[in-house]
Amino acid sequence: MTIVLGANNYGKSEVRLVKVTRDAERHDVCDLTIDVALEGDFEAAHVKGDNTGLLATDTMRNIVYALARNHPIDSIESFALHLVEHFLEAGPSVTRARVHIVEHPWERLAIGGAPHDHAFQRGNGGDRTATVTGDGGDPEIEAGIEDLLVLKTTASGWEGYLKEQYTTIPETSDRILATVVEARWTYGASGVDYDAAWQGVRERILTTFGDHYSPSVQFTLYRIGEAVLAARPEIERIRLSLPNKHHLLYDLSRFGLDNPNMIFHATTEPYGLIEGTVERSAQPVPAGGDGVAAAHRAGS
Repeated sequence: MTIVLGANNYGKSEVRLVKVTRDAERHDVCDLTIDVALEGDFEAAHVKGDNTGLLATDTMRNIVYALARNHPIDSIESFALHLVEHFLEAGPSVTRARVHIVEHPWERLAIGGAPHDHAFQRGNGGDRTATVTGDGGDPEIEAGIEDLLVLKTTASGWEGYLKEQYTTIPETSDRILATVVEARWTYGASGVDYDAAWQGVRERILTTFGDHYSPSVQFTLYRIGEAVLAARPEIERIRLSLPNKHHLLYDLSRFGLDNPNMIFHATTEPYGLIEGTVERSAQPVPAGGDGVAAAHRAGS
């Protein structure tokens, strides 16, 4: 038996970068968490302990801060592209670089009815993400959103599902639907306005979540993905993760009280997790075909 080194990578994680752009009296804040991962010919370091040609992870951190000083962060996608290009050039044994960025939003405080020039509060409308991977050819660019908490108090149900001896959940046509949306999408075109695309996807997610009766989280997942692809032709596919943040009707009958869908127990564990990808098909999908059917299979 021969033992060899398999796939491997190394990098720097959780690099916390805050950049303040000062334009006279008005300031802008960019708050990022950045992960760097490099792939390449690192066998000598693993097998022989020879670190020749390896970038130190501490150097990777320093590169992030130095490039942020002189490079405008117009979008996290463009900054990630700049970092990928630099790491491919800087590391002689690096053949592939991946940079993942999470942007934590800050919103201006309104003071005296007007946005303040340099006072902010942490936004709560979801974190923006981007992952750029490059090997010297056309880079792969994936954008996303996470921690987007949404809830609707009606227009959701769970009926007609498979029942067997261990089924206890009752059917309902009127329940609270709450989830924390995580979405990641891939661009199929170059020259994208990344800021406009991200804002557009977020708007479609929020609008679509509330615009229909949801017989299942699966149905809502597919409907959101379909709406995003219809509105944003530059996006090739979108993957959604929708954990079902259960709100259970609390039994008040033991206290002699009724509960007409008013009092709920919000619970976080355990929870249903519904995930799926909605993508453009090279061939037209017949009405009622596999694409729609897959969105309704299994789970609540």
